[in-house]
Amino acid sequence: MASAKHEWSGWRTAAERALYGAGGFFRRPEGPAGHFRTSVHASPLFARGVAELLCRVDEALGHPAEVALVDLGAGRGELLTRVLALAPGLPHGLGRRLRPYAVERAERPAGLDGRIAWRDASPEGCAGLLFANEWLDNVPVDVAETDADGVPRRVEVDLVSLDGAERLGDPVDGEDAAWLARWWPLAGAEPGLRAEIGHPREAAWARAVGSLRAGLAVAVDYAHERAARPPFGTLTGFREGREVRPVPDGSCDLTAHVAMDACAAATAPGARLMTQREALRALGLDARRPPLALAATDPSAYVRALSAAGEAAELIDPAGLGAFTWLLHPVNLPQDVLRP
Repeated sequence: MASAKHEWSGWRTAAERALYGAGGFFRRPEGPAGHFRTSVHASPLFARGVAELLCRVDEALGHPAEVALVDLGAGRGELLTRVLALAPGLPHGLGRRLRPYAVERAERPAGLDGRIAWRDASPEGCAGLLFANEWLDNVPVDVAETDADGVPRRVEVDLVSLDGAERLGDPVDGEDAAWLARWWPLAGAEPGLRAEIGHPREAAWARAVGSLRAGLAVAVDYAHERAARPPFGTLTGFREGREVRPVPDGSCDLTAHVAMDACAAATAPGARLMTQREALRALGLDARRPPLALAATDPSAYVRALSAAGEAAELIDPAGLGAFTWLLHPVNLPQDVLRP
């Protein structure tokens, strides 16, 4: 009997092909929203918060002739579509000065608002707000695991069987080993502990921040910090709203939480971290129930206000979406536009 064939690869290469290659997950016609729900999809209130942040950036920049809103990892343009719906009501004529950019490696979706520029990389030299919602977790990274002697080795996945089968490869060395030593120490640890090697995300974030001439860059994602790294890593898959085994065949999302403190340190001083709960509350999101008296005087208004309060509560729930981490990096911005 012929032996089974295998083609082993690190997870970074495998995920790059499975997510962004021909027929990859992010190129599927249903788009990411067909498989998982982000804050953008949860409520239009999230877009209102982003629009408020954009207004504050515009104010801090002195109302320039053009203000960019760069949606990095734009899906099918849902966030920009919702912000553009609010554009006529934005102050200081911001709606007329707004230049929206969707950055995504899939093809431009049919029917997208013609005002939205569709690009595969961030525009260079813009002034405004760059917003990356659940983008960094899809920047592919390699995975390391400690062997029986506590040596961190690269985890390899089979590209032929496409069933998620893994094996341990060579010891981690070079830049990867240096990153682990600084941000996610594994050397000498008990067997079976895992880490995602995050320096490709730091490089991607530094490029994103560097694309702005002035303004604010924001990354929002599942995250962890050095003092509380998950011992077995976080690599997983999502398909049709359910968590599944990560398999690099293009049928599912492949995602891992972000070492956000490392990303913050990868750019010039000035970055800071906060929770989504803190950020959206600072932007005016209110989850308080409307006064019951409103139900008697204006029942329709009460129902609308109650619905909005419920949506806001989901976005800032400390046990849910509100626990997301926001990484904020100002670029030549003369004032803090988001102080809780």
